[in-house]
Amino acid sequence: MQTYDAASLQGPVDWSGPTLPAIAGAAVKLRWINSPFRWHRNTGAEVFCVLDGEVDMHVRTGPSAKANVVRLGRGQLMLIEDGEEHVAYPLGEARILVIENEDSE
Repeated sequence: MQTYDAASLQGPVDWSGPTLPAIAGAAVKLRWINSPFRWHRNTGAEVFCVLDGEVDMHVRTGPSAKANVVRLGRGQLMLIEDGEEHVAYPLGEARILVIENEDSE
């Protein structure tokens, strides 16, 4: 058994933190973030959960499509569907949990 403390995650490296053991082909990532990632599309669905802080999640169906923006706060999560492009914009520092296919970015 191993425990993790999301509240203790901090820089100096943005988007850093442990990647937990894979569960049936899924990567489970606990991350500290303080800046946007980049627009990307996963190889399947993604669960994005805000553990602490606030994150504006921008989601679109393609490069020329208008993005929908949803603000996620502590304890809120979003299911990003297969094929949806997205980028997370933290409002200050945040701690997140991401569950996605192992071969996703």
